[in-house]
Amino acid sequence: MNHLDTITRRRLLQVSAAAATLSVLGTPSRADTPKRGGRMVLASREGSTTDSTDPGLLTNSYQWYLAYAYTSTLTEILPDGSVGPALAEAWDSSDAKTWSFKLRKSVTFHSGKPMTSADVVASINHHRTKDSTSFVAPIAKQIVELKADGPHAVIMKLAQPNADFPASLNTVGFTIYPASGNGIDWQSRDGTGGYVLKEHEPGVRSFLTRNPNYWRDDRAFADEVEFLTIADATARINALVTGQVNAIDAVDLKTVSMLQRQSGITVEESAGPLHYSFPMRVDLDPFKDVNVRLAMKHAINRQEILDKILLGHGTIGNDTPIGPSYRYYDSSLPQNTYDPNKAKFLLKKAGMSSLDIDLSTSEAAFAGATDAAILFAEQARPASININVIREPDDGYWDKIWLKKPICAAYWGGYPTESEMLAIGYAPGAPWNDTFWSEPHFEKLRLEAAAELDASKRKAMYSELQKIIRDDGGALIFAFANSVTARNQSIGHGSVGSKAFDGSRIAERWWLV
Repeated sequence: MNHLDTITRRRLLQVSAAAATLSVLGTPSRADTPKRGGRMVLASREGSTTDSTDPGLLTNSYQWYLAYAYTSTLTEILPDGSVGPALAEAWDSSDAKTWSFKLRKSVTFHSGKPMTSADVVASINHHRTKDSTSFVAPIAKQIVELKADGPHAVIMKLAQPNADFPASLNTVGFTIYPASGNGIDWQSRDGTGGYVLKEHEPGVRSFLTRNPNYWRDDRAFADEVEFLTIADATARINALVTGQVNAIDAVDLKTVSMLQRQSGITVEESAGPLHYSFPMRVDLDPFKDVNVRLAMKHAINRQEILDKILLGHGTIGNDTPIGPSYRYYDSSLPQNTYDPNKAKFLLKKAGMSSLDIDLSTSEAAFAGATDAAILFAEQARPASININVIREPDDGYWDKIWLKKPICAAYWGGYPTESEMLAIGYAPGAPWNDTFWSEPHFEKLRLEAAAELDASKRKAMYSELQKIIRDDGGALIFAFANSVTARNQSIGHGSVGSKAFDGSRIAERWWLV
């Protein structure tokens, strides 16, 4: 059986996240021959002292980079955007509802314990408990029956068909851990990945060594990997230029041209599902009123923010998380435009002559978030919307501000498929539904779209879903941002995916030259 299931072959399931990568991506580096050895040091803008390694609570990019280094998933999104095998070497479904996964044999955890179907079942059940706060719970809860089929096979039956289901199992939340008691032992960080986690200080540093018993021989080239949190953009760039680190994420856009002129430094940029937003909690005043939400959407000048804050490194957003890199992106959907008079009219419909709000922000949300919020405040003033920008501490932002405040700055790295993005960010009760939005028709249509196997019908459904989010939802998505990273000449790679640090799998896919 080929690892591509019958539904995938018939429907040409091709994850679209890599479709919009810029020309620099997909082109091997100058050192395109993998080499083994050395210590790879990688610096991230993110990372917090409140970070957890619980697979259901991985909220920032640093946590994703680290988790993919020492653990593994059943499937993997390859650099070309397709779904490839990982711990599952093959899968099959005749109806996209009942899925059978064939597991690799002879895979062991770092402790030496063999990985079996019992570990897979326990790891996925970790997200299926009734009171789960896992960010992948909306996907896991699609599973109505999960069972082992011998020691090296697992059968998952869904509530309804989902042709994208194998792609969703690439998500870092579905990394596999040893079964223990009635759950899994994630606390010991005993994974099956290419590296063994030796030291971990949340928000500061993580140190790993190569797993000598890794189940694949075409990955994990370095002897050691070190992840560092360097929140300050200038310090991060200095560390790269001076050779203290090999690569950095989230390059300060103001420094891109300077870095491009720097000898021995390569800046890499990709357009994908990454987007920036000001999520408005629709369960709290004043955003309970859709007219207020729409007023906010017409009080922001997206193009000006794109030009002045992102310096053109992206495209404007239209208040929907489905952007140009997705298969079913609707480019014909009319754009929400900057119109202060319309915003004032909408406020009056809400019974308001003006609006005063506090907008929480931090560079932890995204580079330039504070400046974007200040510019938004200036733009909104002619609409009689008075925005008080509150600069929150970077550390703990995702635990103390996001999902807590009525409105704040946020980012979404995006997911490989529309169904996954909407399930995690917009399903009622989803732990990461940061607008707390719930609309019955939308939810009904979302489930139907995920189950629809006819591509033309599915496209029409996702078009309608985008319109509903734009017109009714609480997400003010003003830009899709290009992912901009940089590396020095000490590190190389082959073709890479559209998301930062090679789909977050930099530790095992890149090498030192």
